[in-house]
Amino acid sequence: RVADALLTDLDKETVEWNPNYDATREEPRVLPAALPNLLLNGTFGIAVGMATEIPPHNLREVVAATVHLIDNPDATTDDLLQFVKGPDFPLGGVAFNQADIKHAYGSGKGPVVVRGEAEIVDDGKPARGGSASGGKDFPCIIITSIPYRVNKAELIIRIAELVQEKKLEGIRDLRDESAGDDKGMPDVRIVVELKGTAHPQAVLNNLYKHTSLESTFHYNMLALVDGVPEMLSLSGMLSHFLKHRQEVVKLRTEYDLRQAEAREHILLGLCAALDHIDEVIAIIKKSVDVAAASVALQKKFSFSVLQATAILEMRLSKLAGLERKKVEDELSEVQALIKTLKTILSSAKNILTVVKKELVELGEKYGDDRRTKIVKGGVQNISAEDLVPDEDSMLVLTQGGYVKRTNPNEYKVQKRGGVGVVDIATKEEDIVTHFLVANAHSDLLFFTNFGKVYQLKMYEIPEGKRATKGKSIMNFLPLSAEESVTSVLAVPKGSALNTSSVVFVTETGAVKRVAAKNFADVRRSGIIAINLSARGGSASGGKNDRLVSAHIASKGDTISIVTAKGQSIRFEAGDVREMGRTAGGVRGISVKKGDSVVSAEVISAGAQDASLLVIMSKGYGKRTEISEYKIQGRGGSGIKTANVTPKTGEVIGAKVVSGDLKEKELVVVSKKGQVIRTSVASVSLLSRATQGVRVMKLYPGDSIASMVAL
Repeated sequence: RVADALLTDLDKETVEWNPNYDATREEPRVLPAALPNLLLNGTFGIAVGMATEIPPHNLREVVAATVHLIDNPDATTDDLLQFVKGPDFPLGGVAFNQADIKHAYGSGKGPVVVRGEAEIVDDGKPARGGSASGGKDFPCIIITSIPYRVNKAELIIRIAELVQEKKLEGIRDLRDESAGDDKGMPDVRIVVELKGTAHPQAVLNNLYKHTSLESTFHYNMLALVDGVPEMLSLSGMLSHFLKHRQEVVKLRTEYDLRQAEAREHILLGLCAALDHIDEVIAIIKKSVDVAAASVALQKKFSFSVLQATAILEMRLSKLAGLERKKVEDELSEVQALIKTLKTILSSAKNILTVVKKELVELGEKYGDDRRTKIVKGGVQNISAEDLVPDEDSMLVLTQGGYVKRTNPNEYKVQKRGGVGVVDIATKEEDIVTHFLVANAHSDLLFFTNFGKVYQLKMYEIPEGKRATKGKSIMNFLPLSAEESVTSVLAVPKGSALNTSSVVFVTETGAVKRVAAKNFADVRRSGIIAINLSARGGSASGGKNDRLVSAHIASKGDTISIVTAKGQSIRFEAGDVREMGRTAGGVRGISVKKGDSVVSAEVISAGAQDASLLVIMSKGYGKRTEISEYKIQGRGGSGIKTANVTPKTGEVIGAKVVSGDLKEKELVVVSKKGQVIRTSVASVSLLSRATQGVRVMKLYPGDSIASMVAL
């Protein structure tokens, strides 16, 4: 269907026509082409001393890039690549390395590696066509797309040959289960059934290595520009298309204008004749023949030859009132069209506006979704990160050591005081202790009560649903028997890594600050983050101390420490000098006997409207403006932040919140695994020495275990 857009206006003198090979007919030198077909369809050819190889592209992306070039004539290829992501092959596949793609479009030449998509299926379910094993199910590799210009039948034959030659081990059956879709495009599905002893990933790697399931497309964007071969970049190719399209629209408009003016000339003559119809009829009746009548009409009314001819050919039915009105209406329409056409021809900008409008309409009419995926990494060093969606995930960690990654949308927002929903299928003695929302590609730091730190990628933690149990953290971190995670942080990125520090606070009130760059690359076995048994400068002075929290801090930030008995202190982060990883820290707050630190927060220097959110074990909580906590020197006993009573229970956690609190959510988790998610703004703003309001209604015997503000 889209071929019509290449031939549109071919009959309106928009392109040059040349004799064909034997001069018996004429053919267009080029097509009017309302779309840049050289990019959309691609091309491949070899001539004397030159060759060209241009891949096909997605129509929507090419139209968007062309429209951007119209609006921004100085746009470079780099600018256009925000629209054109790369080649889009009809059979899909995956193109690797955006750097190679960028170079190919910038210079017009370069190799790009393309792979077919293959999935390892090992879920005990037979393939769509059944199994050759007589009912017993084996793992399979399902190939759902193949590289451009790879013949599917030849690919299957090649795989079979490799199996016969013993170059491919572990394959027991090979089937083609492909079927065409409703648009005529082939639905590729090649099933490679494996033996029970085969290593699926090793077999897949061999398929990529020894077959055309992985191939290289060599860009060679050579095209004829005014008959001269020229290597073109993406911006160059689209610029030449726009130049051609402008000329086509100009010539088409001039043609339409000539036709409209000719028709206007005839209609003016008809209207004049109808205004003097009696005289016209009298002249015609007196004339000897048609030629004499034509001359007489020209002489009497100054009609042209064409007008006189049209009048003589006019039927008597035109004398009817409605027919006469039709002539007058047509004249008005033609004159309006002439005005519009002249406006278009009055400036190059107006012509480009028409080009843009037609491009957008064609993009909406014929555009479809991209088939080929673009992966930013190179195929040789592709990692799991390249195949993981770049989106937010929620980390859930329990005291019993179970961890999982979930989608934040798994939780519904509820009103304050509700019962909540079950978040994780915990054991009765297990409780949820940590929530963290971070990008799936983030590096996570796990700080333990022993003062050690371990590092993982967020995507390395398996994703699970809201009510699933998760996996043991021991599968990912080499923790000792008594060691548990107390804090989880995302490693700062970019310049923030060099300007940030990590602040540690222990249960007995010790505080320590370490440059964040010291934790940018943590070995798998973990490293010491704070020495809890250090003497001298340590505020703990003993082995019974434990790390309570770790936070990222920047210049100008302040530190807020809260104890279980409701005491709080706030001091400048700069009061604590940066130390080495193995140092023990200095005194942050003086903790009384029977009390302990339960929470420590870093308050941003720019958080002018911040408040301290405090949650207590019996389900009560409140917010207090940060301005009520004066900045003092570190090491003091602090001031009261909550009125702790048997009704409220001890403080279990505190969080500094700021900004639009209606957009922030509070997640509170009980020891029995109940979770409530509510707006932070719904928690009342009260003074320091108050009990707060009920945040979560608890079942008998239950109490709050942890909280997090998202």
